[in-house]
Amino acid sequence: MAQKKTGESQKYKLFTVEHSYFSGKIRAYLRWKHYHGALGDGFEDILATPELLEKLIMPKSGVPSLPQIEAPDGTWLQDSSAIFDHIEAQHPQAPAVADTKNAPRQCLASYLIELLADEWLIVPACRARWHFSRSGVSPSHLTFNEQQWGAWLAPDGTGTQRRQAGAGFFEASFGISQADSDTPKGPFEGLGQLGMTAETEAAWLASLENIMSILEHHLTQHDYLFGGQPCLADFALMGPFYAHFYRDAVPGFDLRRRFPLTAEWVERTHGHDNINARSYAQNLYSYDGAGLIARPATSDGGAWLPDDAIPDGVQRLVSVFFSEMWPVLKTATQCLTQFIKSDAHQMGDELPRKSFTASPGFEAFQAQGGVLTHAFTLGGATGERMVVANQMWMLQRLRPIALACTASPAARDWLNGFDKGSDILAVDAMMDGYRIAKQGGKIYSATA
Repeated sequence: MAQKKTGESQKYKLFTVEHSYFSGKIRAYLRWKHYHGALGDGFEDILATPELLEKLIMPKSGVPSLPQIEAPDGTWLQDSSAIFDHIEAQHPQAPAVADTKNAPRQCLASYLIELLADEWLIVPACRARWHFSRSGVSPSHLTFNEQQWGAWLAPDGTGTQRRQAGAGFFEASFGISQADSDTPKGPFEGLGQLGMTAETEAAWLASLENIMSILEHHLTQHDYLFGGQPCLADFALMGPFYAHFYRDAVPGFDLRRRFPLTAEWVERTHGHDNINARSYAQNLYSYDGAGLIARPATSDGGAWLPDDAIPDGVQRLVSVFFSEMWPVLKTATQCLTQFIKSDAHQMGDELPRKSFTASPGFEAFQAQGGVLTHAFTLGGATGERMVVANQMWMLQRLRPIALACTASPAARDWLNGFDKGSDILAVDAMMDGYRIAKQGGKIYSATA
């Protein structure tokens, strides 16, 4: 009998790699939807090998960024937030974000934490992986990192060949043995462009420590951010937490040692078959002498907290967003607006895409004091960051949600309780007559 071709499947085809930042986010989300029967035939998690990147993924989206997904009807999507929006619209069963009318505070908080997870924690997450792969750093997880990248680069190779593939790639593409040179490459260059330098590193690490402490304390009472089932905010935090803070060896050991409840939350949210982790996919049982009596394994009756409640831990995470990230986003948006309206850009032209480093063709703009860099302050330290246009796309995406949520007086009062919180509603004015458009994985300016 002829073998069925992959293209004939009615499953979603998710293209990821295990060590990818945003793949952990969308994989955990799709597992939640599939568990609740909301995805039809479900999805297949496909290793995005170099062959598939070259022959399929790049021609479809124009970029190698992961994850990417092909829907059963042939729709192709790149970017975890775009994938989330599409799946939620097509498969509303088992929603992963609260309704703007019934729980507007929980809804808005989820999207704000998604932005924090996607575009702020990426900096200490990138550092967690690559700092402990540098020469002379102890403890080191270089061998583990070589192996996990080699599993993607040479999936048909032996164990030794896979590790060699990872090591060779690190040297050729990232110059890993020269990470401390004056001309760093790959993630070592990207960390500087994202604003982590010798002058700011301590401030970034203090910010991360605070966030991890907030989560650990929150998880003493609740199994997920909003109670007994996960939401967009939990899934978004899987980006940095699963791939980098949990799975990468050195930060993973530290997480298990100092923040064991957070490590357990990563396992339950990402969808591991660990019955100790109190997953949404399991029950706990009592025995009454006649049979087993089931109850939800997770806290709060296995549901989101009622009455649009905002737990203290979520309140504190949103406070981190407004105190640390929001001032940086406002400055970056102003910088991008000036660029789009300058002679250096024509409306409708491409903008820097979502990336860990300066986008190809935009290096002169996004690095070393270029017009798409800006000063920022974190924890008393001052540095320089590149402008990432995808962050403005996320703000643009957030605005109608924020407006719908703040139609509720309670949600509006809650937002106004944060310093400059209501400024999030003024994104259109900050963008001054333009919007961000996406085609595949590329980003363009467009008239509003």
